[in-house]
Amino acid sequence: QVQLVESGGRLVQAGGSLNLSCVVSGRPLSDFAMGWFRQAPGKEREFVAGISWSGGTTMYGDPVKGRFTISRDNAKNMVILEIHSLKPEDTAVYCCAAKRLGRITYDYWGQGTRVTVSS
Repeated sequence: QVQLVESGGRLVQAGGSLNLSCVVSGRPLSDFAMGWFRQAPGKEREFVAGISWSGGTTMYGDPVKGRFTISRDNAKNMVILEIHSLKPEDTAVYCCAAKRLGRITYDYWGQGTRVTVSS
């Protein structure tokens, strides 16, 4: 059974930085393309960043371009989201998701980790 567990969320001041981690178990991380999504209170879930199975291709949602960086370490079965220049509007629950090769939609989701940005 594939499981995704996120960590790293916390309260941080605006302008600060933090790293979120997602550890995948049950199958090799290299079986998946990975993504990060977030959902703020009262808002729909939003795509944040994605990375191909090899790590050679990354993509970002417009609100986070230039501030967020997604990376992966297939040997550690881990995906990292580096976040810089945090803004209050980045406050959300951040979830990672895994998509099997060839799939359009994400197949597996984590429970999320909460990031709160104070102004």
